[in-house]
Amino acid sequence: MREVRDRYEIFLKVCETGSFSKAAEALNYTQSGISQMMAGLEEELGITLFARGKKGVILTDNGTQLIPYIQEMVNQKDKLRQAAFDINNKVAGKLRIGSFSSVTALRMPDVIRFFKEHYPEVEVEILDGNYDEIRDWIMHGQVDCGFLSSIVADDLKFYPLWKDRLCAVVQEGHSLAARESVTLEELSEYPFIIETPGCDNDIKHLLERASLKPKVSYSFRDDTLIMAFVKSGLGVTISQEMVLHAFARDVVSVPLVPESFRTIGLAFAKTNNSVVARTLLEYCRSGATESTEEAPLTGR
Repeated sequence: MREVRDRYEIFLKVCETGSFSKAAEALNYTQSGISQMMAGLEEELGITLFARGKKGVILTDNGTQLIPYIQEMVNQKDKLRQAAFDINNKVAGKLRIGSFSSVTALRMPDVIRFFKEHYPEVEVEILDGNYDEIRDWIMHGQVDCGFLSSIVADDLKFYPLWKDRLCAVVQEGHSLAARESVTLEELSEYPFIIETPGCDNDIKHLLERASLKPKVSYSFRDDTLIMAFVKSGLGVTISQEMVLHAFARDVVSVPLVPESFRTIGLAFAKTNNSVVARTLLEYCRSGATESTEEAPLTGR
């Protein structure tokens, strides 16, 4: 589909190419269409712009004198179009992001710095919650977008960003601590410390797929509390590498076999068209927020 251009832009293209036919080819117009538009421009201005002959057209002296004025008019029109685009697509205002603790700790500082540097008119507000809360905030318009695991992103526009490996986590000196890997069946023989409902969807989904129901000794909303209880030898847990990077101290992570991952992405309500939120998505897709070992996924 060709771009619609006015007579003045076409006049400059004819001057640039030296002929109606070349201008028509460059602009995806017909030669007769170009000729008619230039005739209309001459009638509008009351001046002959081109001398027509068998070998083509030649710009007249009068036409030559008008080039800088027409060029300035086209430049101003381009500026007007850009100004209108900027107004309609301005990256400004408040950006409300739903986020969970490990993403908040590892990714959000970079996000905030990015907007402060490149879009200072954007005010970033972060609502930290669990998966269920973030999903609810998105659905009810309390946030513009939110980071979620793919398994809870039904009925939302979901753009995958990072793969995050799940690992067994045990106390230093635990009988499993020196193992190169551990199965879910082996881990489930020990008391579990897990996140409260709404936070533990990834681990719950993993255990359900394996048809396992380990004994749960304690459950907490806070990742730091879970790690503190594991460190104290009060149980084992399954956690994600991002959580370990952000909160784990003096505990041992052991790879699970078979390997398991969660997919973290940015989710939107299906009716959301926020320009600021889309700017956040493009920033995350660029890989600029990578601060751990997870590799970004290709967005859909």
